[in-house]
Formats: sequence, C-alpha cells, structure tokens
Amino acid sequence: MFKSIPLNKLVESRKNVRKRSDPVADAWLKADIAARGLLQNLVVNAIARGKFEVTAGGRRLKQLKALAKDKAIKKTEPITCLVKNGEAHEIREISLAENFQRVKLNPADEAEAFQDIVNEGASVEDVAIRFGQTVRFVEGRLRLAKLAPVVFEALASGDITLDIAKAYGATSDVERQAQVFEEVSGGYYSVNSDSIRRMVLDASVQASDPRAVLVGRDAYLEAGGKIDRELFDDDETESWVDVALLERLAAEKMEWRSDEIKDQHGLAWVKPTLDCYVSHELVEGLNRLPTELEPLSEEAIARLSELEIEYDGEAVILENEDSSEDDVFAAEKRVSEIEQEMRSLDDRKPVLADALRSEAGAFLALGNDGIPTLVPQYYTDKVDVEHEDEGVELVEEGEAAQPKRTALSKRLVDELAMQRRDILSLHVASDPALALDFMIFTLADSDSHDWRAQEASTLKGPVANGPAHNFEAKDAPASASLAELRGSLDESWKASTTDVERFVAFRELSDDARSAWLGHVVSRTLIASLNVEGDRQVPLHDYLGRVLEIDMAAWWRPTAANYFDRVPKAKTLGGMQEVGGLELSNRYGASKKADLAATAERIFSGNFIAEAEVKQQAARWVPDAMRFADPLAVDEVFEDDVSEHEVSEDVPEIADKAA
Repeated sequence: MFKSIPLNKLVESRKNVRKRSDPVADAWLKADIAARGLLQNLVVNAIARGKFEVTAGGRRLKQLKALAKDKAIKKTEPITCLVKNGEAHEIREISLAENFQRVKLNPADEAEAFQDIVNEGASVEDVAIRFGQTVRFVEGRLRLAKLAPVVFEALASGDITLDIAKAYGATSDVERQAQVFEEVSGGYYSVNSDSIRRMVLDASVQASDPRAVLVGRDAYLEAGGKIDRELFDDDETESWVDVALLERLAAEKMEWRSDEIKDQHGLAWVKPTLDCYVSHELVEGLNRLPTELEPLSEEAIARLSELEIEYDGEAVILENEDSSEDDVFAAEKRVSEIEQEMRSLDDRKPVLADALRSEAGAFLALGNDGIPTLVPQYYTDKVDVEHEDEGVELVEEGEAAQPKRTALSKRLVDELAMQRRDILSLHVASDPALALDFMIFTLADSDSHDWRAQEASTLKGPVANGPAHNFEAKDAPASASLAELRGSLDESWKASTTDVERFVAFRELSDDARSAWLGHVVSRTLIASLNVEGDRQVPLHDYLGRVLEIDMAAWWRPTAANYFDRVPKAKTLGGMQEVGGLELSNRYGASKKADLAATAERIFSGNFIAEAEVKQQAARWVPDAMRFADPLAVDEVFEDDVSEHEVSEDVPEIADKAA
C-alpha cells in the first residue's frame, strides 16, 4: 500500500543492493528533485519505533536528506512511499529488481525532450539547471535533434551509436547527412565515427588524398568510381566524387595489408585505420602492453659519452665573459648540433618482448603520403596483473615523515598517480590562460632543459599514457568530466587535407573553440605524477595544483577499493589519528584489515558519529601522496602568484559539480 511518511522517519536499508554511486550523477539527481520533486516513489519496509527503512530508492533518499540539510525542503517533508513488508531475502530481491529493470534514456529521447522544452520558451541554461546537466551537454543533445530524420531515427532505434550520430552532426547540411547514411547503409564493411565524419564533410576528395594514393586511380575507376576534372586540373588536383566507394576500397586494402603485417610481425591482430593516428575510440577497452626502448649499441653509448664531454667544453666557452663573439657564435652552433645528435641517438623505437607477441595487437595507420604504417604501440584485451604486488620505496611529505620503507604497492602508486593526473588535467584544461603559459614556457625551455631530467609533460604532441596498463578510473568525477570536455571540442577543422588547410580552418574557429583546444592539447600531455619521493614526483605539477587551488577532496575520496584495502593497517590508522586523534585510531586498532578498510571508507566520507569538526576533517582528508605539495617550501611565492593571476571562474564551478 502507498503511505505518506515524514522524511525524518525514513532510514536507508542495509539490504539495498546498490553499494556504490556516482557523485556527479547524484548531484544531477539532487538538482532534478529540487526542480520537480520526487518522480518515483520509494519502496519501504516498516521497522521499530515508527521508522521505515528504504529498500529501493537509497540514492533518492540521500538527495532528499541533502536538500533538507540545505533547508530546501523540511526535515518532516511528507514522502509518498510504497510499503512492502517481507523477509530479508524478499526485500533484497525487490531492491535488486528495481535496479536491474531500470533502462537509461535513449539520447534521441533526451534530445526531443530538451528541444520541446526549449521550444516552449526555456533557455539552454534553464534546461541545464533544471536537469542538473552542463550547458554543453544540453547543447549537444539539441544538436542531435537537428540531425537528418533518417539519422535521428537510426539513433532512436539503436541502429547507430551516439558517437556515430555525433559524427553525422559534423555538418549542418541534413541532405548531406542523409546521402552519406544511404551510402554506408548498403555497405558490408563496418564504419566508425571518423569515417562518417570524413564523408559528411567531403563531397569529393582530390587525387592527392592519402586514401586515393592508397587505392590508385585505375582500381578506383575499375570499381565504378567517377572523377571530375576541370580544364587546369592535373592528376593530383582532379576530384574523386564517390567518397563512400573510395572509403570502402581503402578499407579493403588496409585490411589486406593488416593481415600481411600481422603474420610478418607474429602479432595476435593488427587493426587498420584510415586516419594517420590511432583514435581513442579504437583503443577503448584495450590495455597498453609495456615496451622497452631498443638497447643502445656500444658505439652509441661511446658516442654519447664523447658528446657529453664536448658539450661541457663548449659550455665553458659560453660561460666565459672573455670569450669573443666569434667563439660564442661557434660554441652556440656546436651546442645545438650536439643536442640534436644526442636526441637522435636516444630516439629509439619501442620493442615488445617476444613472450607477449602472441597476445599483442597493434594498429595500422594510413600516413599522409598514402603509405600504411604500423604504429609501434601494442595492446591486449587481457588483464595484466604482472608485477602488481611489487613494493616501491616511498617517503610521503609532512611532519610525520617516516624512514623510507615499502608503504604502497607499485600498482597502487601508478593508479593514484593517474587519478591525480586526471584531476590536474581537468583543471589545466579549464584554465586556457595558464595552459598557454605552461605550453609556451615548456617549448621555450626545451633548449636549456637537461635531456636526462624528469619532464613535467610530453608537450611534443603525443598523449601521455598511464603506467597502469589495464586501469581506468571510470567512476571518478574528474575522469567523467574530462571525457565530457573532450567530447565537446569542435573538430570541423580536421576535415581539411593538408596541414596548412587544417591550420587555416583552425584559425577560423571562434576564440572559445580555439581556447578549448588549447586547454585540451596541453592537459592531455600531463604525465601521471604523485606527491612521493621517486620517479613519480614532478614538482612542477605540484606548483600547477597550488596555483589552480585544486580542492583534491572534492574530486577524489579514498575508498576500500582504491586505497584502504591496499595499504598497511598502520597507514589507515594514521589517517584516522590525523582527523580524530588517538581516540579514533585506538577504537579500531584491533580490527581486521578488511573490516578496517570498510570502516575507513565510511569514516572518510564523513558518514559516522563524531563531533562536527572531526567529521568535517574526515570528509576533507586525503593521503599526502594525493596532495599538491609546496615544491619550493615558500608559501609566499604561491600567495603572490595566485593574487596576480586569477584562476579561471570555470574551475570552482567544476569543483561544485564534483562535490
């Protein structure tokens, strides 16, 4: 039966099967309840003293209580509930069924709903607030509503994915969208979002296009392809108009070449792509296999030693104030030559161990010259647990620093470093002014940077891969927000053929669009770092974190799975002592490690009985390794820097979303 029950009489049931949640999704749910009230009833079970435990709807209950805490609703707000009493196993089955039967709304349905609300007079900002979404998310759904009807229906029916639908939206020409959809619908080969994007943006391609060079003019004409040739066109500037046919022929040739290379290199698989790079879509779900750089030859080692000695000799000339201008000029020229030769000697290809080849795969990319090239990065879909439990020597900073000992496993260090990197990357991406300063400085500093020293980023272009090869923090707020930010980038300029054309097209983007790309290309180069002694420590990252005033506790919380289950008991108890003194740590000192980890997760989420100040400290606590430390040990430097360079207003908004 249905019953209206005061909110303060409702408690969460331990029988609820949902144990984990997404902070970002919870924030959206809270905003939705605040805007429209509770749209789905809670399922409750009567317990003692007039209270009811919520067996289905735990997330809704938490957000209702959060709204009551914010004084948005009363603590005694009447909540309509469905009362279903029964045995423990029956209540657990109700909770399980309620969660299993839920189906995520189709993006097409979201798009139509948002469009209807906007048509009724609401602004995009209004819709975003009412549904607890970002403005970019709502704008993206509204763009879907403007797709060609045949494409939109395919999305609604599940015949195409959201990524494919977005690729059709690369052009606003709905007739072109429909034309490409019809062309690829009859094809037997699979298409991806990059292929669709190329086809909708290209009504024709020149004979110099990499795909055309790969296929060849004779093969294209033999397959029925058509060519438009104007009076002054030559063999490179003539236009090939059957783009879908060209894509198919190129895909077939790349597949054939991939099979050859797979057998040639003894790999498990080689997958082709008609792009000159390997997109994130292709490697999603795969684990990067470790490689080693091919060893230096004895001759190369000897030559490097000679160059280092010569470098030091030229440096003496440059540092000597009495050196003549001619000598300085000659020394500068020679230093540049030495550095270039050193980089050339150290530019070695990654080598995959023979033992891994039988399970390894790679990608065959199409170069700008039309030649298929094997990308020297290797992947597998198998879980790699090798070396996970190897310990590493760490010393965390702070007054309680202990002698060097094995505190965290190498695997945990790698995972924590990657999570902290994502948080830093998101904030750098959200502050284009700082990203620009960082990029310019890094490039300008390359001539004086010691090639043997640790670098703060890869700022030569490649994405910085994480050291934990099969780890992805899918539920982390920073990772989800970073993925959303990447998906909102304007990629229309990529459709051009040459780098000059792409650069011209890129410069024609709006200031906001170019700024978003600036933040993205800089943030994706950040390597995984951690506030520990050793090769994971990057002081420049700590400086960036301090300048950006990153609130680590808002973006990352320690749990049993990501921390407490994987560190010694003493470290967990030490954290408890930091926030609650000896009384709190002694209370759980005799607990078994598994029980202690579960308790610690609850305590450090602020969900335990204690004084308000202690609970607040617990909810804000993060281990030293995850903090952004003071690399210069001079607080005034950071205070001056932050006062002179204001942090982007977007960062606090993002932090609020994570919280």
